[in-house]
Amino acid sequence: MIHVLAIITAKPGMRDAVLTEFRANMPAVHAENGCIEYAPAVDAEGFGKVQTPFGPDSFVVIEKWESPEALKAHSAAPHMAAYAARTREMIASRVIHILSSAG
Repeated sequence: MIHVLAIITAKPGMRDAVLTEFRANMPAVHAENGCIEYAPAVDAEGFGKVQTPFGPDSFVVIEKWESPEALKAHSAAPHMAAYAARTREMIASRVIHILSSAG
């Protein structure tokens, strides 16, 4: 299994607009072969100093894929290219961590 943490930082004040586009694209991603999990997450409230927040303009995409091949196909999917085109001007940066199980 492949795990992905994608940290998306929107331009100031644009996170909700990016999340709207992201959520609209989720059904197509969930229908892909090998998709186990694909969902956005934002900072939880109320954890004080124990937490290192991403901030109000960022969200994290938590993904699980059955195989490297499934993730590669996801990256090349036409709906992902369309999503990227719709959000390109709204995103300040993205950092993608691709991980394998350490257990």
